Amino acid sequence: MTEETPFDIVGPDAISAGRATDAYFDRTMEALEHAGKNPNVVAEVSADQFPTGEFAVLAGLKDAAHLLEGHPVDVDALPEGQLFDHGPVMRIEGRYREFARLETAVLGFLSHPTGIATNALRARRAAPDSTVLSFGSRHVHPSLGAVVERSALIGGLDGISNVAAGEVIGREAGGTMPHALVICFGRGNQEDAWQAFDEAVGPDVPRVALCDTYSDEVEEAIRAVEAVPDLDSIRLDTTSSRRGDFRRIVQEVRWELDARGYDDVGIFLSGGLDPTTLRELRDVADGFGVGGYVSNADPKDFAVDIVEIDGEPVAKRGKLSGKKAVYRTAAGGHEVGLADRPGPTDAESLFEPLLRDGEIVREFDLDDATRRAREDADAVGFGEDD
Repeated sequence: MTEETPFDIVGPDAISAGRATDAYFDRTMEALEHAGKNPNVVAEVSADQFPTGEFAVLAGLKDAAHLLEGHPVDVDALPEGQLFDHGPVMRIEGRYREFARLETAVLGFLSHPTGIATNALRARRAAPDSTVLSFGSRHVHPSLGAVVERSALIGGLDGISNVAAGEVIGREAGGTMPHALVICFGRGNQEDAWQAFDEAVGPDVPRVALCDTYSDEVEEAIRAVEAVPDLDSIRLDTTSSRRGDFRRIVQEVRWELDARGYDDVGIFLSGGLDPTTLRELRDVADGFGVGGYVSNADPKDFAVDIVEIDGEPVAKRGKLSGKKAVYRTAAGGHEVGLADRPGPTDAESLFEPLLRDGEIVREFDLDDATRRAREDADAVGFGEDD
């Protein structure tokens, strides 16, 4: 009988037990057990077989490692935050039946976070000198909030908005006010809303007034700075259908604030932003909140392929057989070759131990992953052609 739960969520216990799997892996296990077969294999998690020129940022590795923990396998992987444009990002070695049922979840743990981190890095590179925050967890299932926020931070965003996600990943969520707060005070009473916010929240919360609820953005911005002493910023989240030329609106707001001596008040923008709009607005705004572009990123299409059985190279059609190594060249190239052959001259090997006989042997430091993504983006020229 199906267990009744209040939310349609596959829980951690089911994932760890291998029940979050495609049914054909259950059939596979039944067939292998019936035949008494359990070969020693090398399986690789890969996206594209050959270079595409489209780099992605590896994320989700911590969850994948904890899924494989306790199973008698050896696992090597690229570091979290590493950029790649083809080839394997993870290699699993062991008896196939020890991890067969985990394939679906391993891919899920890597695919969506990698897509999110990649788009976050694109946003980061589009406005390198601006504050860019993650506002996207409202666009995905609530159970994915921490996945979205952690991946966004790996991609280099400066902060997150989801409170529960912050508790999971050890980062404090930030945020100021929605239109709902202003609306609760009624049309014409925007000052009451801004002042109530200023009086109620703690001193560590930035004073940011939302200034496009009822009136013209310039009018509300002027009213806000006059109503709230020491206002840090105003935020514009104007619906796209009412924006007109958004850049000109922001420039006008900046001019009128400066003309009244409020040149120290920043302008923060949100609402349907992507790298194109960030590049267009980065010289007239101080910060951005990016939502669906990051959280709704297309997952990276990884697959798990057996490339060696009992020491012999194998592969399905269209895949490359044999255990592989991955390198970053001095010129920023991403190179893949057979593991038993010499690598490129002056190249750094990117595969590092992740598990040994089921034990995790790597630390997962979020700041290290963020730094790695930033530095590797510089090395490969990520986003320079956008």
